[in-house]
Amino acid sequence: MGKALLISVVEDDAFFRESMVRLMRSLGYRVEAFCSARDFLESSNLVETDCLVTDVHMPQMTGIELHKHLVAKGRAVPTILMTGYPSEVEEARARRDGVVCYLRKPIDVDDLLRCLRAAPSPG
Repeated sequence: MGKALLISVVEDDAFFRESMVRLMRSLGYRVEAFCSARDFLESSNLVETDCLVTDVHMPQMTGIELHKHLVAKGRAVPTILMTGYPSEVEEARARRDGVVCYLRKPIDVDDLLRCLRAAPSPG
């Protein structure tokens, strides 16, 4: 069996971020967590990340802006967006921009698993 995929979680809410880390580790993923897009972008984990799970609404740089930034820099990481404030227009735009999934909070575990499985494999 190969090395577990690395999921990077970018979420400004500490409680939710830690809950996501515990959940994904219990599902067998390696997980690194970041409190902001900037922290993620400055980390060495950027290169290793197989899938990005990020909040849509964060200060300084939103999850959508983070995804677009990565694509523009040639580092298109499969991205799953999460939000407590869903918008059909925002979801449609994000999907056009190539995000894997757009999930509503609270996160349904089955939906998250479906999204993680839908993310393109590295390599």
